[in-house]
Amino acid sequence: MNDNSKFALVIVAAGRGERAGSPSDGPKQYRRIGGKPVIVWTLSRFLTHPGCSDIVVVIHPDDEALYADAIVGLSPERPIKTVFGGANRQASVRAGLDALRDTRPAYVLIHDAVRPFVTQDVIDRVLSALDAGHHAALPAVAVADTLKRGDAEGNVTDTIARAGLFGAQTPQGFDFASISAAHARAVTETGAEFTDDCAIAEWAGLTVRLTPGSPVNVKLTTAEDLAMADERLSSQARPAAALPDVRTGNGYDVHRLVAGTHVTLCGIDIAHNQRLDGHSDADVALHALTDALLATCGAGDIGDHFPPSEPEWRGVASEVFLTRAVEIVRSAGGTIMNADVSLIAEAPKIGPHRQVMRTNLARILGISLDRCSVKATTNETIGSIGRREGIAAIATATVVFGEPS
Repeated sequence: MNDNSKFALVIVAAGRGERAGSPSDGPKQYRRIGGKPVIVWTLSRFLTHPGCSDIVVVIHPDDEALYADAIVGLSPERPIKTVFGGANRQASVRAGLDALRDTRPAYVLIHDAVRPFVTQDVIDRVLSALDAGHHAALPAVAVADTLKRGDAEGNVTDTIARAGLFGAQTPQGFDFASISAAHARAVTETGAEFTDDCAIAEWAGLTVRLTPGSPVNVKLTTAEDLAMADERLSSQARPAAALPDVRTGNGYDVHRLVAGTHVTLCGIDIAHNQRLDGHSDADVALHALTDALLATCGAGDIGDHFPPSEPEWRGVASEVFLTRAVEIVRSAGGTIMNADVSLIAEAPKIGPHRQVMRTNLARILGISLDRCSVKATTNETIGSIGRREGIAAIATATVVFGEPS
């Protein structure tokens, strides 16, 4: 996947879920698994992806209240637009695509609301295929079971060779202009009802690229599927049922020193005859810690979220970056346990400011002071750091993950 890949997302959530149990239980996308509605788990998989720019959720007109209740407390970083679906999946997707006409993204991913276990790797492989110039990309897994064809009486009539057969998954990715045009043509040029969007792309003459899917990226269809998903997520949340999901992220940053009046480290201004040069305030400590936190949930790095090419970040306080990283980690279900920053500089002296630096980190991260460490060392006059040409920082963050908050 190209680091600059941006995509819009259409979540298809207008189905009624007739095979998922009693209608009184409501559509399956709003049933609770692991303590949260299915659709919240699904959305959470994309909200932390650095390339996701616009989100449209297509819902049934009767489900406005269900959807509003489901996403209470989700607090996404970007607005989520909702539109009403149509009489079938094809019409619902078309409504989602129509909602993106004004923004006209380069890529659009179309995903089933009831596939809550999609992984970042599956998403990235679809994006990589689009980056390579393919107009459509389909995550799929090779068929492993022997396939039989049966008649109306329930008798086997044929065994189908499974070589070259694949089970289709979502998200299915497309060049936005191509799939929008294909959907528009399908309405007027054929009476066929397509069961997925790659089928429309195939009908329109677009080549669909297969990308590796994942066996865990299952579609929840029946009541049994929901029960198994609930058990899987609930067991992950039980401390005694499995090893804790403890993750450690590392970050490194270095900026050169130029003439100035102070340096900013850990958000603290320290009087000095030089300053750190950078697009923002060049706080190497907070930059390194931002990268360390993002690493714990696979959310890219500081450049993905705050590109130095964008003027809005010029001169901004790096606390903004770290605060956003904290929000991303928490939205992914993470609890920050510890932060450790090592500064490498010949000057200025860090010792007199270490306590206030720790206090500032504790405030931004929302953790206790004893969980924040700031250390400093010199480079023994060796290299560019030793010649006082720059300051570097190494950061480590420890985060425990559970269910998304």
